[in-house]
Amino acid sequence: MFLANPATLRRNGVLCMNKRNIDYIGRYNPRKFYKRVDDKLTTKQLALANNIAVPDLIGTVSEQHGIAEIPGMVNNTDGFVIKPSKGSGGKGILVVTKVENGRYYKPNGQEVTPSEVDRHVSNILSGLFSLGGKPDVAIVEGLIQFDPVFDGYSYEGVPDIRLIIFKGFPIMGMLRLSTAASDGKANLHQGAVGVGIDIATGKGLHAVQFDQPIDLHPDTKKELISIQVPQWDTLLHTASMAYEMSELGYLGTDMVLDKNKGPLLLELNARPGLAIQIANGRGILPNLRHVEKMGNHNMTVEERVAYAKIHFSANS
Repeated sequence: MFLANPATLRRNGVLCMNKRNIDYIGRYNPRKFYKRVDDKLTTKQLALANNIAVPDLIGTVSEQHGIAEIPGMVNNTDGFVIKPSKGSGGKGILVVTKVENGRYYKPNGQEVTPSEVDRHVSNILSGLFSLGGKPDVAIVEGLIQFDPVFDGYSYEGVPDIRLIIFKGFPIMGMLRLSTAASDGKANLHQGAVGVGIDIATGKGLHAVQFDQPIDLHPDTKKELISIQVPQWDTLLHTASMAYEMSELGYLGTDMVLDKNKGPLLLELNARPGLAIQIANGRGILPNLRHVEKMGNHNMTVEERVAYAKIHFSANS
C-alpha cells in the first residue's frame, strides 16, 4: 500500500498526480492530438485505418430525433453497448447482454425498458457524461463475446486490460475485473478489482479492490493472481502500436479479449490514472525514467515489446 508521506512514495518510485500531469502528460502529450483519444469515435476510425481491431460499430446517434432509430439498429443483435463518444471514467456506458422480443436485459438480468434506453441516450447527447459537459454523440457497438478463459475472474461483465505506454514501450499492465459492487463494469472507482499483470508473461502479480489487497474475487471466490492473460504478446503489440497512431507519448490503452475476434482496442486515454501502481504493488517511476534515459530511439513495435519484456518485468 502507498499510504505514506511524499518522501517515502518517491523512494518507492510512486508517480503522484502532480508529477504525472506536469512531467509526463504535459511534456509528452501534445494537446493538438487529444481529440484522437478523447473522442472514441475518432479513436475507432484511427484504429481501423491502422489495422487495429475494435468492437463492431452498429451505429451512432448525434441528434435527439435519431434516438427513434435505435430499436431498428439493435433488433437483430444478441446484445449491444451504448456509450458516449466523449465520456470518461466508464460513465454513461449501458451494456445490454440480451435482446428478446424488443426487450432489453442488463448483465445482471435486470430489464431496461425502451424508454430508459431513450432517456439514457438523450442524456448522452446533452453532454451529461462528456468531458466538460459538451453535447455528445452516442455510439452503439456490438457486444463483446466474453472469452471463457476469464470464467470466474469477473462478475457479470467483460474484463479489460489496461496497459501504460510510454514513448511506445508497454511499461505497466493491469487487468480490471467487474464485481457486483461495480455493477458489471470494469471501473476500479466503482468497486472493480484490479490485478497487476507482469509485462513479461501476462501472469497475475497482485490484486486490489477499493485500494485494499485481496486474494480472492469478492463474488466468485476465484484466486486472482493465478490468472494468465492469453494472447499476451498480441495485446502488447496492439498497445505499442497506439503510440504511432495517437502521437501521444504517455498513454493508457484499454483492450478486451473477444472469444472469436481476439484482442480488441476499446479506447485510449491521454490521462491514465495512477491506481495501476496499487494493483501492481509498486511504483511506475523507475520504468518511466528508464525509457527517458534511452533518449530518442528508432525501434520497431516488435523491438519495443521485446525490450519491455526484458526490462519491465516484475522480476527485472
